Amino acid sequence: MKRNRLFIKPQMQELASSERGNKKLKSVSPSFCQSVVHKQDMNEDWGSLPHHVVLQIFQYLSLVDRARASSVCRRWNEVFHIPDLWRKFEFELNQPATSYLKCTHPDLIQQIIKKHAQHLQYVSFKVDSCTESAEAACDILSQLVNCTIKTLGLISTARPSFMNVQQSHFVSALTVVFVNSKSLSSIKIDDTPVDDPSLKVLVANNSDTLKLLKMSSCPHVSPAGILCVADQCHGLRELALNYHLLSDELLLALSSEKHVHLEHLRIDVVSENPGQTQFHIIKKSSWDALVHHSPKVNIVMYFFLYEEEFDPFFREETPVTHLYFGRAVSKEMLGRIGLNCPRLIELVVCANGLQPLDEELIRIADRCKNLTAIGLGECEVTCSAFVEFVKMCGGRLTQLSIMEEVLIPDNKYNVEQIHYEVSKHLGRMWFPDMMPTW
Repeated sequence: MKRNRLFIKPQMQELASSERGNKKLKSVSPSFCQSVVHKQDMNEDWGSLPHHVVLQIFQYLSLVDRARASSVCRRWNEVFHIPDLWRKFEFELNQPATSYLKCTHPDLIQQIIKKHAQHLQYVSFKVDSCTESAEAACDILSQLVNCTIKTLGLISTARPSFMNVQQSHFVSALTVVFVNSKSLSSIKIDDTPVDDPSLKVLVANNSDTLKLLKMSSCPHVSPAGILCVADQCHGLRELALNYHLLSDELLLALSSEKHVHLEHLRIDVVSENPGQTQFHIIKKSSWDALVHHSPKVNIVMYFFLYEEEFDPFFREETPVTHLYFGRAVSKEMLGRIGLNCPRLIELVVCANGLQPLDEELIRIADRCKNLTAIGLGECEVTCSAFVEFVKMCGGRLTQLSIMEEVLIPDNKYNVEQIHYEVSKHLGRMWFPDMMPTW
């Protein structure tokens, strides 16, 4: 990259053409001419840009581009070493043979660790599915002994990644960060072999600062391990975990007087062994305690179960606000939702079957007064029932995503007519989604 100059183009040519096109323009003020000449002579050197401007530009560049830009001039090189530039960084670790993503060069990684490790505060690692990439991430974590990291994210673009790393290696590397940071506020460690002892280290060193913990699909963590976090980290506001870690004791710990109001609770309900997984039941009193303590909490549940595995859920009132079903869900289950989920805000059903969901939708519209978004995939609803559902919900439906194939024409409406009726009740133009033809 060569050192360039920015020039502001003169406006004299445009002025002359304007004079020819407008005969009424007979003269131009001297002050205007002087300003145009001044602009013509003025130029701005890239190297003289203020530090804060170059810093903003550098923050949008990848590490390789930053390094190249730092060789443009002395000022840019100075900015390259400003601590503020290295507070937030994402390490991309991929194997060229198996990934199309860019990879952070090993030499640059070592330079960062050597010169800027003490400045790192917001760190994430993005790795592909290869074990080598995850092991490289662990090696870097092990070297971050002089950091005061505030947020840490371990992101796997594809499984299994971290789960194939030797557990002792992963836990040892993670412990280095937990012990040395002492100010962690946000941790995202989904799909990793983190365990109960490492969570105890986390709590021992960061209990006063931890606000967000996401650790779905962490099979080595027990309900007792996550309960330890809730008992000690009273500032925790967001928590994401698998259903097998959820317990009455955990909800009561999050509802204690010492604990701040929980803002977001995400629960992944996943069947690892179809037909063999037993799901426990959470007491209504435990849910009630949580909502009483944190009345504005969003409780999000993602379901990836088979129909026969839904039996323990929603038999009593459950304060869930967002529901996503990744597999087919029965009419009976949707009927329970209409009866026992009065706080529901968003509902997404990927598939149901060949039985129309008319009664279930009407019940949801009637009982779930906070519902503002719904999406239906491979389901069936008669056009009349769908219009009635929208009429009952009215303009509060901010998101309405329904595939055209879901709607069944009846003696009152066909698919061509329905968009007018739905648009009328929504107060805005609406059309059903179309299935792509490619």
